[in-house]
Amino acid sequence: MSGHDSKYFSTTKKGEIPELKEELNSQYKDKRKDAVKKVIAAMTVGKDVSSLFTDVVNCMQTENLELKKLVYLYLINYAKSQPDLAILAVNTFVKDSQDPNPLIRALAVRTMGCIRVDKITEYLCDPLQRCLKDDDPYVRKTASICVAKLYDINAELVEDRGFLESLKDLISDNNPMVVANAVAALSEIQENSSRPIFEVTSHTLSKLLTALNECTEWGQVFILDALSKYKAADAREAESIVERVTPRLQHANCAVVLSAVKMILQQMELITSTDVVRNLCKKMAPPLVTLLSAEPEIQYVALRNINLIVQRRPTILAHEIKVFFCKYNDPIYVKMEKLEIMIKLASDRNIDQVLLEFKEYATEVDVDFVRKAVRAIGRCAIKLERAAERCISVLLELIKIKVNYVVQEAIIVIKDIFRRYPNTYESIIATLCESLDTLDEPEAKASMIWIIGEYAERIDNADELLESFLESFPEEPAQVQLQLLTATVKLFLKKPTEGPQQMIQVVLNNATVETDNPDLRDRAYIYWRLLSTDPEAAKDVVLAEKPVISDDSNQLDPSLLDELLANIATLSSVYHKPPDSFVTRVKTTPQRSEEEDYPDGSEAGYSESSAHAPDSGASPPTSSSSVPYASPKHPATTQVSPPPAAPAPDLLGDLIGLDNAIVPVDQPVEPAGPPLPVLLPASTGQGLQISAHLARKDGQIFYSMLFENNSQIPLDGFMIQFNKNSFGLAPAGPLQVPQLQPGTSARTLLPMVLFQNMAPGPPNSLLQVAVKNNQQPVWYFSDKISLLVFFSEDGKMERASFLEAWKSLPDSNEVSKEFPGITVNSLEGILDRLAASKVFFIAKRKHANQEVLYLSAQVPGGITFLIELTMVAGAPGVKCAIKTPSPEMAPLFFEAIETLLRG
Repeated sequence: MSGHDSKYFSTTKKGEIPELKEELNSQYKDKRKDAVKKVIAAMTVGKDVSSLFTDVVNCMQTENLELKKLVYLYLINYAKSQPDLAILAVNTFVKDSQDPNPLIRALAVRTMGCIRVDKITEYLCDPLQRCLKDDDPYVRKTASICVAKLYDINAELVEDRGFLESLKDLISDNNPMVVANAVAALSEIQENSSRPIFEVTSHTLSKLLTALNECTEWGQVFILDALSKYKAADAREAESIVERVTPRLQHANCAVVLSAVKMILQQMELITSTDVVRNLCKKMAPPLVTLLSAEPEIQYVALRNINLIVQRRPTILAHEIKVFFCKYNDPIYVKMEKLEIMIKLASDRNIDQVLLEFKEYATEVDVDFVRKAVRAIGRCAIKLERAAERCISVLLELIKIKVNYVVQEAIIVIKDIFRRYPNTYESIIATLCESLDTLDEPEAKASMIWIIGEYAERIDNADELLESFLESFPEEPAQVQLQLLTATVKLFLKKPTEGPQQMIQVVLNNATVETDNPDLRDRAYIYWRLLSTDPEAAKDVVLAEKPVISDDSNQLDPSLLDELLANIATLSSVYHKPPDSFVTRVKTTPQRSEEEDYPDGSEAGYSESSAHAPDSGASPPTSSSSVPYASPKHPATTQVSPPPAAPAPDLLGDLIGLDNAIVPVDQPVEPAGPPLPVLLPASTGQGLQISAHLARKDGQIFYSMLFENNSQIPLDGFMIQFNKNSFGLAPAGPLQVPQLQPGTSARTLLPMVLFQNMAPGPPNSLLQVAVKNNQQPVWYFSDKISLLVFFSEDGKMERASFLEAWKSLPDSNEVSKEFPGITVNSLEGILDRLAASKVFFIAKRKHANQEVLYLSAQVPGGITFLIELTMVAGAPGVKCAIKTPSPEMAPLFFEAIETLLRG
């Protein structure tokens, strides 16, 4: 480069942040307003503008409502990362909460509630108390929601300051929107509390029903949901409540309609008059039908709810089956739900219509939908005895069209019809046998083999038909092999001639000597011993009369149905699962303490710097088992309870936010996850017991530690040092543990950094730790590093990238290991567990009777693991093969994956 080229590196521009800073401090209002808009725009697209915090807060002192809203929006976003600076805004909040303009008063209290910073919480109480009693209803309704937010931050404060009583008073407010918001806030608090806080009584019932007619649609939803939990005293009261709620069925908002239906269904359980119940069923039908004319997504939600409703009250929609007929342009998920409901509503009166529809669906182009339609015909036959013959006729017509997957599905359902109506429709077996050569799906093959074995005495060439399957016996899936074994034994018992005798020898030999499937082998040995010792006993066992089946495959358990009906119009009714199975709530119990949350706390007794322990040292024998909290030898002299429960913690991590909180040892706080393993027992540490493990929280690695002082003296000045290790783990800052009085304990989360303290040699899981304090010698102990804490979001890959990466790595980089003692019963369960630990699903395929899963994961340093898991669902044994640029990491990876597979 020449000397003149330096001009390209010099610029008069200051950069975006300095320019914004200058504009924010401008003397012109319009320029300041535009600058705040630019800041919000930058914040919205993900740029870090937290350095402008002070300058933006200075713009709060304004009469311009639009500018004030923008500044408040900025504050909500950045107050958590700048808690000390957020205090600067408190005076303006308090001042705005007394502004003559009700919009500004409400805005101030709403924003203070949204800023989840403990230091601001105490300043919020007085303005909130004023706003709860404000003359303007808009301010009161905003303040009522703010109480719920405050309860989530500090439950004890809400109870101490009497906010719950103020909220209950607002239920009697003369403004319906205030009532609705008060009910919403109390319901939210109740869901997060472990003790009764809000119950609808006969006293509040009439107030809620009065407010119901006048508040907005979402206010009506909150009130109806609260009313649905009310248990009427008698049938008369239930009728009275239903009468006042029934007009909500005509509402344009589908959420209001479903909430009203939920409320009416709950009260109908108490109504004894059949006329009243019949009239209510008639009234509920039109609004539910109307929901099916909405967008497909709303239709799907409505159909999932209707599916539950017709299981309890089929009469509501018994005459409306036509609205569930599928349209040509319905999405597949809507069609599938409509099919389910049509089966539930099918009766002797409408079965002809329904069968015509199902027959039409069986000629559609969508294979999954066609299969479901054919199965639906079979289920109707099993459900309705009088219609079974018509259903069989339709199935035979479908078999004649010779479409492979239709024929196979028809054979599967005809097998069930034979079980339901034995010795009735066997005349059609000859027609079924004509399709034998087209069968290629395991379930269809197994069904056909069952039919041949069950009715071998009626099929002249049964031995020839079974023999055609025996040729490929070793390659067949387990389901087909088991049916072939049983069918051959049935044939032999019914026709003990030379042909079946030879077949039984071949099958038993294949099923015992040539197979590695324990289920097949055990069944074959049982049959072999029965046949060789007592053929008559074998007949009694194998040819025993079978119980008649019924179609309960899609009926929910009554107790589960009750719970789901109580949750209509929520995700629970869409998933058809109870809320507890997919939502984890942390119940809040108020605690008498100041809240301390790592890393802001700075109590006396915190050490100033890390210890300088030697690089290596002999580690004493350690125990990895979890032991209960030790009993105190003396009463605790310092008692600071833990803070209220923080939001739900991650699987590995922060034990309910108890960072740096001292708790008496005889009052242990239940941890959110498994107890920490004890690494330094009290017997080794002169009364000091240390439990710890590595954890990951919000993408950061921490060392979660519990210190318990079972000695006779106070302990302070704790310091920590880590020996060189395979991942270079080292503390990101000093260990922060307050003075421990005898009989107390303290928890802390120590942030960790990687690649600072690398040990030479092949990777291993050893983590050597040294801890000292002012009163005792240095204690050495060992921990085990689990690769689970290092798996990151970066491990997610597209299928094409996975395939390319797999092909690019040489075969020498492939390592595999078998886990013979692990049984995977649910693929969905194992995939959820792997995904929660950042092991990402790529694809799945079937190989013979085995499921093969492909997954990916990545650890820091860009080391990727391409994973192939092979298993048979329900059978022991899992094989894991990986390809990775660092095959030396394989042993650590297999330890981690085994932990996940074992659950």
